[in-house]
Amino acid sequence: MITTNRSPNTRGLATKSTASNSGRPQSNGETEKDLWSSMLDGVASGKKLPEKNILVLGGNSEIQKEFLDILTPESPKRPQERHRKKPPIANEFALGYTYQDVLDTDHEDLLARLSIYFLSEPSPAFSPLIKPLFTSRTVPHTIVVLLLDWVEPWLWVRQLRDWVLFLKQIVSSLDEDVKTTMALHMKDWQQRRRGGLYDASAGIGGEGAIAIPLGQGEWDEGLGIPLCVVCHSANKIESLETEQGWQEEEFDFILQFLRTILMKHGASMVYTSVSVPNSLPTLIHSMLGIYSQLKKQTLKHNVIDRDKILIPPNWDSWGKIRVLREGFDVEGTSRGWSIDIQPHSLPGMESSAMGKGHMPTASSRSGKQGHVLPKYEDFIKEQSRNGDTNPAAPNQGVEVETVNTQDFLARQLEIMERLKAEEEKSQEAKESGAPSDRPLVGKGSGPAVDRPNLVDEHIGPVQFNFGGIQVDSDGRSKRPKDQVESIGFETDGQSQSTSTLSRKTQNEALADFFADLMKRGPT
Repeated sequence: MITTNRSPNTRGLATKSTASNSGRPQSNGETEKDLWSSMLDGVASGKKLPEKNILVLGGNSEIQKEFLDILTPESPKRPQERHRKKPPIANEFALGYTYQDVLDTDHEDLLARLSIYFLSEPSPAFSPLIKPLFTSRTVPHTIVVLLLDWVEPWLWVRQLRDWVLFLKQIVSSLDEDVKTTMALHMKDWQQRRRGGLYDASAGIGGEGAIAIPLGQGEWDEGLGIPLCVVCHSANKIESLETEQGWQEEEFDFILQFLRTILMKHGASMVYTSVSVPNSLPTLIHSMLGIYSQLKKQTLKHNVIDRDKILIPPNWDSWGKIRVLREGFDVEGTSRGWSIDIQPHSLPGMESSAMGKGHMPTASSRSGKQGHVLPKYEDFIKEQSRNGDTNPAAPNQGVEVETVNTQDFLARQLEIMERLKAEEEKSQEAKESGAPSDRPLVGKGSGPAVDRPNLVDEHIGPVQFNFGGIQVDSDGRSKRPKDQVESIGFETDGQSQSTSTLSRKTQNEALADFFADLMKRGPT
């Protein structure tokens, strides 16, 4: 029998015993435990940050760090956040990584966490490192950023082609479920439009989305992942104009060419610079579906300011490209690009082998190199030649053929051996007393020049003070010299006694010279 006067610690045990004896349902002990677990799980899931992925392709480690600096929001306003260390960046070798927290406009709440991966070279050896990043779960939350540098704009199309082929190779090797997820994701992206403004807060394929038919040359070559092309170091545009003579025609041609080929992938494009504010953070966050709860984010296209170009996704069209400058072949460029990015059109990726800072020459484009790539490179090369005023311009160095290292060293060895033989011959002639073939001053076969006389012509007469006596060095030094010359001596086949007599005569002349100085009174 169970008494009613029980302590609070035994209440659960008593209730459980009573329930089991009376046949009623069990106590709320287990139910309360499940309730607390569900509540804790709900709170944890509510505070869990959305995870987004950015795959940054191209650029060296310095350019990638500058990209992160532009993408990083302004300093937090809260004092406790200002002293927080920045996440470390590991982007020196192979696949790099870092992360970044996206704060709200008031710098109070965390909106998402970005996992950022870096890859500098489109080598097939790195494909196994990139493939695990694309899964059915991560594909809807991943974008690809391709970095281009204004230091070498003549390589842009070649780099674009290599990276597109690299991504297509990886996508083709993915599992079928991942490919299906990519296809559905790209279908939603094709309908993500809001007229002239790009609205991230509306979401992808959300309610109220307007289904607009695709235009010509649009989304013909979808990659399965949203693509954003970042043309960095836009401040170099002014240098190209002043140092290499580029004009608006060249800049418009590059912009038209890129816009045409990027339309086929549904990609966006933005010009960035560390010193000039730009819309890169807003564009990247919008593409990832990250939007502020306090401020609505919209992107306005910009095709006027040549250092602040912004082309949002799904905004461009052939008509808008033609308006920029007449005469550009949009249809031919679009068709040629589809041929160039086929896997069979490129025997190997040679952009990394060419090296940076060099425009491809005719020899580097031997074989089947595509349709639009030579057109782009030849135009940039020709315009650089026509307007070049700087001897250090890139086109001055692209035609130089380097000599093989071994051939260069062999040639230098021959020169060194010849110089060594001449030096030995000169040393033997000097030891045997024969006159040297070398002139006293200068090179060539001209007459020898007396070096002291040459010096006197430049500096004129010299006087010095000797014991309080002003002495004309020219007149005093000439007397012993004349005495020596009056004695005379043979230069060929002279004996040892003659040389001894000559030295004795010189000593006597010097003694007379100093004796004359001592006898002379002050002037």
